[in-house]
Amino acid sequence: MTAAATEIPTIKERLQSLDFFRGFTMFLLVGESTLLYEHLRDPSLQGTLLHAIGTQLDHHPWAGLRFWDLVQPFFMFIVGAAMAFSIAKRERRGDPRGRITRHILVRALLLLLFGWALYCIGPGRITFRFQNVLAQLSVTTVIAYAVMRRPAREQIALSVGLIVLSEALYRVFWAPGFNRPFVPDHNFGSWVDMLISGELSAGHWVSFNAIPTAAHTIWGALAGRLLMSDRPPMRKVRMLALAGLAATAAGFALTPLSPMIKRISTASFVAASGGFCLLALALSYWLIDVRGVRRWTRFFNIVGMNSLFIYIFTESGATAWLSRLAKPFTEAGFGWAGEPAAAIATSLAAWALLWSICYWLYRHKILIKI
Repeated sequence: MTAAATEIPTIKERLQSLDFFRGFTMFLLVGESTLLYEHLRDPSLQGTLLHAIGTQLDHHPWAGLRFWDLVQPFFMFIVGAAMAFSIAKRERRGDPRGRITRHILVRALLLLLFGWALYCIGPGRITFRFQNVLAQLSVTTVIAYAVMRRPAREQIALSVGLIVLSEALYRVFWAPGFNRPFVPDHNFGSWVDMLISGELSAGHWVSFNAIPTAAHTIWGALAGRLLMSDRPPMRKVRMLALAGLAATAAGFALTPLSPMIKRISTASFVAASGGFCLLALALSYWLIDVRGVRRWTRFFNIVGMNSLFIYIFTESGATAWLSRLAKPFTEAGFGWAGEPAAAIATSLAAWALLWSICYWLYRHKILIKI
């Protein structure tokens, strides 16, 4: 990732691995809306493999790391990589920088408005919060775009600077009641939420996460430019893998000083989760684009092609309608196996219906983008 950012990479073909990575991540997010992961954590399944999987598909309550804690970083990283491809394409066709900048700013504004709108659905009132993926991306994409033409070393230095700045603010902030850096609802991020919206998140999430996790989007953009470069494919794999291993190791090494807390995006969490993003992309690129093992990826790509639509659709509560539609049939077919089994079957049926909606859009060549 050391090529000068002023170079416009050559886009030889669409990267199937990036499409798969986005689609797989969105498929997992769609699954959450069906309540499947919650049903897998049913107390009656305690001690089973299903319960263990369900536990990994839930955020860690505070200090620690589970698989589900990586899904939002995955998505923010993917957006950075996709943005690198999109901007390079616009530059190659001759779009002036001003037009590209306006597009990025308008897109960020729309993401923010959509993010705010989702928060208004539940309480039925206007509330300004930045904790969901769309609102966070409205900030991180602007930051990543602002620096993406700088040399890679400068972008990496800035991303690390944002992480260090965030960690420092948590440690030195002095306001009474909000001066305990790693205590839920009593830290700097919580103070910022009170300042912005006058309320705290029920799950201890903070809006300020958009600043340190801008590193994920910056790293995604750098990874995207690396994949567009003329370097040999296996060298790209090695560079991504080595960067991922270094970031992951740094994150876990920092845990004695900085607890790994996703809900406030501590330095250790941002580094480790960013490392896993790089490793996941390296594996996907090696398997799909280098080795050519790609027939099975279409199933996930169909979801990723309309990622914005399906995210807003599920987050708005629409999945509940599909679950109610499927429930009479799944209870009739699986009720004999007990309530947990019937609930799991209902969630799987709703998940299949959500995928079918994406497939219908795909078949009719309908792509909803901003």
